[in-house]
Amino acid sequence: MSVQLSQNSPARISRRKFLVGTGAGIAGLALYSGEIARHELDIVERPIAIRNLPGPFHGYRIVQISDIHLEEFTEPFFLEHVIRRVNALTPDLILLTGDFVTMGAVNFFSESHAAYHCAELLATLTCPLRYAILGNHDIAVGAPVVTRALESNGIPVLLNSFIAVERKDARIWLCGVQDPATAVPLLDATIPDKPDGPVILMAHEPDFADIVVQHPRAPLVDLMLSGHSHGGQVRLPFLGPLVLPPMGKKYYEGHYQFNNMQLYVNRGIGTVGIPFRLNCPPEVTVLTLNPA
Repeated sequence: MSVQLSQNSPARISRRKFLVGTGAGIAGLALYSGEIARHELDIVERPIAIRNLPGPFHGYRIVQISDIHLEEFTEPFFLEHVIRRVNALTPDLILLTGDFVTMGAVNFFSESHAAYHCAELLATLTCPLRYAILGNHDIAVGAPVVTRALESNGIPVLLNSFIAVERKDARIWLCGVQDPATAVPLLDATIPDKPDGPVILMAHEPDFADIVVQHPRAPLVDLMLSGHSHGGQVRLPFLGPLVLPPMGKKYYEGHYQFNNMQLYVNRGIGTVGIPFRLNCPPEVTVLTLNPA
């Protein structure tokens, strides 16, 4: 004898509740990842011990901002919030490690508009010392456009070049390499051959560190700063990052040590692909230099 389940049978109700509950859970997680977690800014304080650090630079505070991706998907109001938080920190130097815009953005803002809008907002940073490099998205959108946008708003861009940052009678050397993934990085031009102070290298892709440490001038580099990976952007418990980009798979977050050179990888402000972050909040890093 067969048994027919009624429309109100416990099995049918249980299955319906399960499906409704699962859908509600997914919707809630998407809402949290897209609207809450994506805007929960993390100010990361990180002391950095530097060998032969000149006295005037003891306690020198560098703020690193990376991977803004304005307009897609970072909203101007969130970048304004980040800038207010950074201004309140009163750093000595601000370093911007690439990807100000997003290549192939599908919103109604043009990529050049996004570049200039981003640069105009960054011009409200009150720290007078601000330097940038370009990331792979900036190169794809157009290096000349993004460079003009930044430099016309008082933010010099270092492309295979270096500059001395002076304090009293001492200096550190700040270097910026062309994007290793999409352009031609020239370390011979980027790293000074006889620096009379510590060397800080900005390179957008963190896995480029493996190439840097093989270069003859690698022993001169004290600290490399990168972004690009977004820390994985979406990280599941016990599984870690779901997706990591090329040249951001090996060193994707935080501090690493390579003999004399240290690497710090910032998780970035924005997102790419989907406007979600999970277990991976956006980051502003405060690097405080101390003698080793």
